[in-house]
Amino acid sequence: MATYRPTVSVAVPEFLLALLSETVAAKRGALVASQWAEFFPGAVIAIYRYDEQVAEWELLAHVGAGQPDEEVQPASLANVRTLTSPAVWSGSTLRLEQFAHLEIRKNVESLACVPLIHNGRFVAAIEIANFERRMETSEFAPLADLVHWCAVGLDSAIAYETERNNDYDSITRLTQLYDLERTFNSTLEMDKLLNIVPAKIRDILPCAAINLWMVQGEGLILAGRAGADPTLQPGAVLHGVQSIPGAVADSGKSIAVQNASDPRIVERVGQTGAQIRCILAVPVIAQGLLVGVIEAIDKHHEKPFTEDDLFFLTTISETTASALHNASLLEAERKVEILETLVEVSREITSTLNLDRVLGTVVNGPQKIMEYDRAAIALESMGKLQIKAISGKHEVVAADPGVKALRELLQFCSVSESETYVVARNDQVEADDADTRSHFTEYFKQSGSRAWYCVPLADDQGRLGLLSFESKNPDFLTDAHFELIRVLAAQATVAVRNASLYTETPFIGLLQPLQKKKRQFLALGKRQRTARITLAAAALLFLVFFPLPMRVAGTATVAPERKANIQAPFDGTVRRVLVREGDPIHRGEVLAEMEDWEYRSAVVNAEAKRDEALAKMNRALAMNDGAEAGIQRADSEYWQSELGLARERLNQSKLRSPVDGVISTPHIEDAVGRKLQLGDSFAEVVDTTHTSIDVAVDQTDLPLLQLGDSAAIKLEGFPTRKFHGEVVIVSPVATVAGDERVFMARVDVPNPDGAIRAGMQGNGKISTGWRSAGFVFFRGFGIWSWTKLWNWFGW
Repeated sequence: MATYRPTVSVAVPEFLLALLSETVAAKRGALVASQWAEFFPGAVIAIYRYDEQVAEWELLAHVGAGQPDEEVQPASLANVRTLTSPAVWSGSTLRLEQFAHLEIRKNVESLACVPLIHNGRFVAAIEIANFERRMETSEFAPLADLVHWCAVGLDSAIAYETERNNDYDSITRLTQLYDLERTFNSTLEMDKLLNIVPAKIRDILPCAAINLWMVQGEGLILAGRAGADPTLQPGAVLHGVQSIPGAVADSGKSIAVQNASDPRIVERVGQTGAQIRCILAVPVIAQGLLVGVIEAIDKHHEKPFTEDDLFFLTTISETTASALHNASLLEAERKVEILETLVEVSREITSTLNLDRVLGTVVNGPQKIMEYDRAAIALESMGKLQIKAISGKHEVVAADPGVKALRELLQFCSVSESETYVVARNDQVEADDADTRSHFTEYFKQSGSRAWYCVPLADDQGRLGLLSFESKNPDFLTDAHFELIRVLAAQATVAVRNASLYTETPFIGLLQPLQKKKRQFLALGKRQRTARITLAAAALLFLVFFPLPMRVAGTATVAPERKANIQAPFDGTVRRVLVREGDPIHRGEVLAEMEDWEYRSAVVNAEAKRDEALAKMNRALAMNDGAEAGIQRADSEYWQSELGLARERLNQSKLRSPVDGVISTPHIEDAVGRKLQLGDSFAEVVDTTHTSIDVAVDQTDLPLLQLGDSAAIKLEGFPTRKFHGEVVIVSPVATVAGDERVFMARVDVPNPDGAIRAGMQGNGKISTGWRSAGFVFFRGFGIWSWTKLWNWFGW
């Protein structure tokens, strides 16, 4: 048989230019395959590259019948990386598995592999499957230059792609690190952070599990986990240096164990039956101190941990250390805040013997550091439990259905001598017995609460009552809060006991001076007694019948000024601004004009259409064409309405002030040419004609106030002026001012010259009408006396 020798007809410059025009290895491979197909017509030409990382062949391109199966590795290329020149095999010597990757139904007459080598390095392989004839090795000698240029072209493309992929990997890793750092620093809650850290690390470093160990005393505690690690459960504690996390914590250096037979892995697996192939652990160090250990278990795809994985885990441990350090600082700050609150409440309740004040402080004070919805304190009196204080309320209304339900639940809890803690999650009440679940299920349904905590108030003399806290958040209490409440309950017991004893003794100190005064009066002469009685009667008549003006006084604060926001009525551009900052303006005055050529055109067009329709209607009427006249009349009415709309839009292009006032927008004149969207703010107008002044009124004076009462205001900035106004609003909710609660009476005061500015302070007096002199002089004493009597007798 004569030897077939292909004619080398390739135009090298054109082929090289085609290769250079492509930068992707797959496209260059397609050019190479197409070029070789010209020399071996009818054959299947496939270009493969070898991936060193996964030790597999990758199909770059192919030409000819049958698509090579990319899932099947070509057995024919098993030894091609050791070749330095083309090799040819006869079809009779080939086994079926050697070309099983080719999805063909013909017999292979011969199979050739051409190694592409550049600078002594294997680049790729050309596989040629011929179904018509047997190829000879000598056929490839004339193609040596083509083989060289193919090797050079593919090598440069593969190198380019490798460099590009490496750059992409670097950018991806930097992006991931940035995302991790941002995520870790997005919260300062330690509980959330312990779950976020392992989860985010596992997203970037795929493995069976990521464990986060935290230093606890002399050992480590498994504080967070993402994934599955059956060898240890969350909350497990390790001591000593025998374990891998313990060794890392002791040495402060990373450890990578890649052998499943390592004694430390064998001991850890123990009797669990689990399988661990490899472990990578790095220390978490913040400011030179060990915070914890990050542990990665079994990398995916049964691969070992690499230096890149160690570098990544070491890098992210620094970010983790910073985030954990910040979270620990927040926890420490919260503990300090809890202690400060406890000291403040303790000082408050021990500095007074006023029982109401003590009880109010106990239920309201912890709100600074606890997010509860309601706290209540109930005291036992004559065998009955009475609610004495509820957080956020000035008085307890016994007839209130919510108070009744609360009292019944407190009565139920009073049977127990210990604390009561009940929560509801997913509409399921977590309690030890069915009776408790039944009571709290009904109460939670009525009140909307999801957590309840109640502690008894008791000392060596017996039980005083109960202190309860409830919230709609089932996890509103932490361990620190439980400790706070227990300490608060102990202090409240002492304070309530002292205040209760004090309220029972005033009669002794009151009767003795009265008896002394009586003896002194009886010792006087008749004339002196008569004179004193007459003087007392005159004073009594004066107090009862002589009217005096009743005024309620309090500190005054000028409220923020009322503002009007001028917004764009449509999308457009500001054409002209007619005002500047500080200019006084009147209601309806034009502040600026927007580009309106479009709306002017719409007005002109609508007028023209209307006039045209009217003209047609008149012509139809002149020709006695009623139908056409009716159509044109409807058309003219339509365009008349469109004209009205167009004129309205044109009028809206002028931005006007809705109130009298002063321009407060800085540099408003620079808005010329500014593009505004519908609803965008253009300017603010401060209404200075009137101003509102809040006068703090004591809660005991609140019943005297009525809307429309006149008021006089003295401001510190104007010591010689007096401003007059009238009460327009009395706030329905109290405001805490020092250790008292006050209500704000809002007084509307004319301010034509704009002298009154927001934030000014002074004093205000509100006239509430005329009252008897006794009412004016002794009203405060009477309220105090009535309160004391009510506390003593408790009806």
